[in-house]
Amino acid sequence: MQGDAWQVHGGGFYHMVKYLVAPARMPDELTWFKWEAYTTWLSGFALLVIVYYLGAELYLIDKSVLDLTRADGGGRRASEACCWPGCSTRRCAALRSAGTRLRWRSWATSFWSALTYAFTHVFSGRGAFTQIGALIGTIMVANVFVIVIPNQKKTVAALLAGKAPDPRWGEEAKQRSVHNNYLTLPVVFLMIANHYPLMFATRFNWLIVAIVLAIGPVIRHFFNSRHEGKGSPWWTWGVAAAGMIAVAWLSGAGPARRQPRACEKVDVKAAENTVLSRCSMCHRDEPLWPGVHAPPKGVVLDDPESIRRHARLIEINAVRSHAMPPGNITEMTREERQILAAWIAAGAPAR
Repeated sequence: MQGDAWQVHGGGFYHMVKYLVAPARMPDELTWFKWEAYTTWLSGFALLVIVYYLGAELYLIDKSVLDLTRADGGGRRASEACCWPGCSTRRCAALRSAGTRLRWRSWATSFWSALTYAFTHVFSGRGAFTQIGALIGTIMVANVFVIVIPNQKKTVAALLAGKAPDPRWGEEAKQRSVHNNYLTLPVVFLMIANHYPLMFATRFNWLIVAIVLAIGPVIRHFFNSRHEGKGSPWWTWGVAAAGMIAVAWLSGAGPARRQPRACEKVDVKAAENTVLSRCSMCHRDEPLWPGVHAPPKGVVLDDPESIRRHARLIEINAVRSHAMPPGNITEMTREERQILAAWIAAGAPAR
């Protein structure tokens, strides 16, 4: 037995016991923790296909980033099938020394940073974030499906046959479980961040992801070290805080390289016409865009008064970020965004 813990949950007490390899006798029933991972991946994959690949023009492709067709965008899914062998090779089980682990982590950080940069220069910001999250999630499920569960089945089969299980099976499965543990926080961030335009639709979005991919494991390291009784490495919170400050600054930097000057002429009519021509086909009581059956988030932008009322949302989604129009499907120009920026900087006047 490696350790045990008492837990309180749902009005009851639970005594959890962990065996380093396996118990001396196989219990009558085992609870396998695998379908949670499998169903999460399968449902996520289905949603990815339905929302992002079948709706690639709106959510995955941004022609101002790269002029792709729907087939081009969907075809990039193959990256998820080929990355697991490279990122999760069995040879990593031999990485024992501190120097080797440091070199491996440096390589992994460089690899993910490069991949993040490539994705954000191929897909829309929202699509890139989701694609990177899906890729990491696929690697995590592959760890469970290809390594963790098969090794545990080998251990069970050995016990049933009255043989001593090979400790290496458990060590390798544990290693992959730890890998998944360190990847959890970045995946959660990537899945949630596509709801926040100042994260995914700014010009430094790739750098934001790279920072999160670095500080997520740092935060997990604190808890892992503490739970294993190895002390509390408080320095990790300093690193995490510095990373989050950097993320906040980068998200506020916005996509526009030129900010409107206070003396810049405000063309109210041009600002209204920009919204009416680029946004109102979806943001109206009865949207005209195929597949859109209600104004997104209930925001209606089909008259001057409603446009002024939602000036703050327009600023976040179309000026400080390029989240709207999604994938720039209506081809809003930089000049039109500058017109909106000047109008909003002047207080969104009516005339």
